Amino acid sequence: RGRTIAATPRQLESLVRLSESLARMRLGRVVMRDDVREAVRLMKVATQAAATDPRTGRIDMDMITTGRSTAERELEENLAASLKELLAERRGNRLGVAEIRRQLSEILNAAVQQEDLADVLRVMDADGLVQFNERAQTVFVRAGVVG
Repeated sequence: RGRTIAATPRQLESLVRLSESLARMRLGRVVMRDDVREAVRLMKVATQAAATDPRTGRIDMDMITTGRSTAERELEENLAASLKELLAERRGNRLGVAEIRRQLSEILNAAVQQEDLADVLRVMDADGLVQFNERAQTVFVRAGVVG
């Protein structure tokens, strides 16, 4: 008793709709206290499931606000910074993605996942830093890359 729960208007509207639906499921015309309790419980379970980082098993609110965990975002930022350093030395060259991945794995002392690297390369391509050819699995390093 006496606990305060912070909620956005959207969450409150969802709780009202859930409570009303639960009342209808039991063929009631009025929302009862138990309907509201169950709606709150369902929201908590859904929020917890949506906020749990599958890699760490810990609750991470970034999962709800951005769709990515803090760990994923930090991994991508670290990978991007290391990749920029690596590519800054190779401006004007075309490199194979497999070789870039091997070198990054050595630099970071950890295995770099193919899809993680591809995601960072797509962003760098969109920013005009590299030309990423996914089909040929090559990267042309443009002059704008600075480590």
